[in-house]
Amino acid sequence: MKGLALFLLAFLILYGGLHAYAFLKVRAAFPIPPPLHVGLVLLLGLLFLAPLLIRYSERAGFETLARGLSHVGYGWMGFLFLFCAAALCVDLYRVLISAGGVAFKQTFAPLLPSPRLAFLIPLIVAAVATAYGYGEALNIRTERLVIRTAKLPAGVDRLRIVQISDIHIGLIVREDRLDRIVAAVQAAGPDIVVSTGDLVDSQLDHIRTAMERLRALPARYGKYAITGNHEFYAGLDDALAFTEGAGFTMLRDEGVLAAGAIQIVGMDDVPGHGLASPPVSPEQTLLRGLAPDRFTLLLKHKPVVEKESVGRFDLQLSGHTHRGQLFPFSLITRLFFPFHAGAYDLPGGGILYVSRGTGTWGPPIRLGAPPEVTVIDLVRAAPSAPDAAGPS
Repeated sequence: MKGLALFLLAFLILYGGLHAYAFLKVRAAFPIPPPLHVGLVLLLGLLFLAPLLIRYSERAGFETLARGLSHVGYGWMGFLFLFCAAALCVDLYRVLISAGGVAFKQTFAPLLPSPRLAFLIPLIVAAVATAYGYGEALNIRTERLVIRTAKLPAGVDRLRIVQISDIHIGLIVREDRLDRIVAAVQAAGPDIVVSTGDLVDSQLDHIRTAMERLRALPARYGKYAITGNHEFYAGLDDALAFTEGAGFTMLRDEGVLAAGAIQIVGMDDVPGHGLASPPVSPEQTLLRGLAPDRFTLLLKHKPVVEKESVGRFDLQLSGHTHRGQLFPFSLITRLFFPFHAGAYDLPGGGILYVSRGTGTWGPPIRLGAPPEVTVIDLVRAAPSAPDAAGPS
């Protein structure tokens, strides 16, 4: 997959740069004798290669080794990112103070932290942020959205949809974390459960118990799921088998009438469509064939809204962004996805809701983007009343 190869190349270049920057900060802070110098390079090299070692050990069937490496390697990844972000802030401060001294022809040397202090401050900040972020990743929040609509049939006064997204079941997100998610969904008492992609992550050889936990989720009118990019990365056939085994109906560029009340359209994530873009997207074709007087729920992994689709659906549920998962990485993801997290009223009609995600990808930590289970209540309004929406 060309897209995946390019992503991995860019990731390795960036990740290697972070390791080099961290090495320079250590060397500037402490005099390192040659033997320790070599040892530090080797240690950082192993940590840099940890994602690849995890992948190869998992493929070779060494699951215990892969799980251990994943906690160390991905935990280090989060810590390193936070350390480098804090260190860059300290370096920026040093540059500004030095530039001010030149501009005002003054010496501000007393205001400059020593190289050692410039290393220790980011180190402490990163350690505290990592510990806090680990706890935040376990603290699943329930977000609520109420939509009043005249498009529910008589006799259906309220329909509760619960959205999960981006759980990334795999080496790190396993039964212990999944139990928290299942409990949050069960507490909501859903009529319908939807998974908006990236339910799984990596190989799926040893997560049958996770499948059974998801299968036990209650949903009076069914559970529906779509693919995300990680379903393709993990192996599409295995990912589909896992999701269907967990009791979900996969919607791959298709729609269903659920509970005789709402139309649910599920779109494959972009990797599933290949490189060619048809003049009329599968999404538009599907939406044009639906009854306009019924409530239409559109499931898409990425929070991308097709201009021609606006007005043809009432609610789009998406995920993918994780709201950046780690601040300040969220400042970067916001540039790529203006619909970053939360509810958006769309010009021309309809609402887009973007989940922050329910699990984690890579580092098992979150900072400024707690995981969520989303509860959407569709409440029947009088036919003459205009549709209205808003978080409760």
